[in-house]
Amino acid sequence: MALSGDYYALLGVDSSATEDEIKRAYRKLARELHPDANPDDPAAEERFKEVSLAYEVLRDPERRRQYDTFGPDALRGSGGGGGDPFGFSGHGGINDIFESLFGGGSPFGGGGRARSGPPPGEDAEAILDLEFTQAVFGADRELTIRLPVACTTCQGSGARLGTSPVTCSQCGGRGEVRRVRQSILGQMVTASPCPRCAGAGEEIPSPCPDCRAEGRRMEEKSFVVEVPAGVDNGSTLRLPGRGAAARRGGRPGDLYVHLRVRDDPRFERQGTDLHHDLHLAMTQAALGVTLDVETLDGAEEITLPPATQTGRELRLKGRGVPHVQARGRGDLIIRVVVDTPEDLTREQEELLRQLAVARGEDVAPAESGLLSKIRHAFK
Repeated sequence: MALSGDYYALLGVDSSATEDEIKRAYRKLARELHPDANPDDPAAEERFKEVSLAYEVLRDPERRRQYDTFGPDALRGSGGGGGDPFGFSGHGGINDIFESLFGGGSPFGGGGRARSGPPPGEDAEAILDLEFTQAVFGADRELTIRLPVACTTCQGSGARLGTSPVTCSQCGGRGEVRRVRQSILGQMVTASPCPRCAGAGEEIPSPCPDCRAEGRRMEEKSFVVEVPAGVDNGSTLRLPGRGAAARRGGRPGDLYVHLRVRDDPRFERQGTDLHHDLHLAMTQAALGVTLDVETLDGAEEITLPPATQTGRELRLKGRGVPHVQARGRGDLIIRVVVDTPEDLTREQEELLRQLAVARGEDVAPAESGLLSKIRHAFK
């Protein structure tokens, strides 16, 4: 499904709304629009899906920042792909939103989703250092991080070899305990993780001696990170399933890789454009010159006309940084800086004085022979 319109407007809040204000607004709308409360109203169900997806974006600080900066298009493709641009189908989803707000799959009872099976593993974070060109053109980089990984002794079950987990005696394998109460909205069902099995739905009568029934243990893990072309310093890559292994064979968490890109002395990056200062001698700027300039793709010949001044800019199309989510590249913008000559020899100074006389330009008088000798002695 595709979201349309303003996410804040869908929830009825201002763009400066706090996390609590967004949550309260969603609670109210979810109760009004939930399909269980509107069994014969397809429009209410569609509206319910829209506000749920809007809440999923705005409740996450990183997704909200991306939405506020770039709009909804910046979030497309960040999830599972296809018709699910926010990744609800495999990791989280509308039912998970209800669990975080109401403690179960539905605040109206019926249609709720049992929390059978172990809870997922924790998300993890890591920092990856990149050279400037690796960030621009992309690279495969090896990353080593210490994480909980599945125990090889018990194959992640947490049970001693030759034994197996058994159904939890308190929750009957559901992984949760439910309570029913009456409210002004009718019968409300709340659920919480089973205290005996911690939501796993199973107990371990004979724990594995290596992981002590955890089903996981800490180890160093190495894998290759595929860095896409065009990323920038401070970008974050989400690697689904590369985070911490879950207890007793649940779904692993995700790994968030924060990119730290080294500066390049030749170029200054601004978005997808690169900027470079080209220093010219006074004579080159006055008479014009053809020379090679360095780009990320190698040397490229340019011609500057006579009387080129400091601040003149040349734009080399398509020599900048690739767009991460689109085709094409930015530009390389070359800014001319004309250098004033220093440490002139006596002959060079005399030539410049002759040029000034020919052009009718006033210049400082020549230094006396003694002053010139003193000056050169202290250099």
